[in-house]
Amino acid sequence: MSKLNTAIVGLGQTEFSKDAGRSEWHMACESITAALDDAGLTPADVDGMCTFSMDKVEDVELTASLGIENLRYSSRVGHGGGGACGIFTHAAAAIQSGLAEVVVVYRSIRSRSGKRFGGPTQSNDAGAGTGTSFLEWSMPFGALSPGNWSAMNLQRYMDVYGVTNEDVGRVSVTMRKHAATNPAAWYYQRPITLEEQQASRWIIEPTLRRADCCQESDGSVAMVLTTEARAKDLKQVPVRVSATSQAVPKAVEVVTNYYHGELSQFKEAQYLGRELYRQTGFGPKDFQVAMLYDHFAPIVLMQLEAFGFCDYGEAKDFVKDGHIELAGSIPVNPNGGLIGEAYIHGVNNAAEAVRQVRGTSVNQVDDVENVLVSAGMSGAIFSAM
Repeated sequence: MSKLNTAIVGLGQTEFSKDAGRSEWHMACESITAALDDAGLTPADVDGMCTFSMDKVEDVELTASLGIENLRYSSRVGHGGGGACGIFTHAAAAIQSGLAEVVVVYRSIRSRSGKRFGGPTQSNDAGAGTGTSFLEWSMPFGALSPGNWSAMNLQRYMDVYGVTNEDVGRVSVTMRKHAATNPAAWYYQRPITLEEQQASRWIIEPTLRRADCCQESDGSVAMVLTTEARAKDLKQVPVRVSATSQAVPKAVEVVTNYYHGELSQFKEAQYLGRELYRQTGFGPKDFQVAMLYDHFAPIVLMQLEAFGFCDYGEAKDFVKDGHIELAGSIPVNPNGGLIGEAYIHGVNNAAEAVRQVRGTSVNQVDDVENVLVSAGMSGAIFSAM
């Protein structure tokens, strides 16, 4: 038994599309029902629930709609996509402490047909629960989108280590290559070449082309977690949550870290790596797969370095040499990631980690024992039991 005494026992998701034709609530009900069926549990078994602070679907809507008798525990995680592994931190804490025994984590989103994250029309509301005040220091000066906010740090990284957009493009091409053999991916059967990536239009020159950016997607993903003892008696091969943590160092904002001492390094991921490795005694060579948050392709390079898969400044050559492909030393995002599969705020990457440990992925890597999952400001290690 791990220190967290927590296992993932159910997995469910909707299709990933650009126009779901139904509400976030409807999709959440679909994915949660599928996850409970996958686990062999019923809504009456659920006594805990966790999602993002940004999710529109309230727990009170779900208890009534699904037939959940009573929630003993309910929480929400901030930091946008940076909280994609924070939901597992909350769930594990509830289970380990005895506050809940069966916890559903979910994210339901219409970021294409509903409120789109990528455009300059976002509210500059810095009230409680809406994030932080960084928008008032960004939007009035023309930094209107996540691409704008991230590109400043990413350009510093590229300048320091001599990274070109062609180097970045190799990450994008690999994500599309993985998505092309994943029927659930939006870009199924649609790989791209490096030449096509280089021909895609600039979003932020010289950092990001269109092919280097994650998608805007509609969809929902849910998972069910419980104690390791209970997990052994359920339908599916249980997946152990060996470690999980969040990282909110000083001088960080939700999407930016302009005030860190060295912008060419991903400080949050450094903290995560140290903590996840401390909890487990693992190191970079103990993972067979890495699920790395890829809202923008250059951040994959920075995470490879922060987690120790290669030295600082070496990620561009590490990728060029094929290390992150399915047959490489550390396959990254075999589902195609947020660039190739869908953008369900990073939770679809965690779902692929579960499939890899179960051995059920359409792009299955051989002999998977441990998967590193990173959302930048939160992370987890999923392992075979």
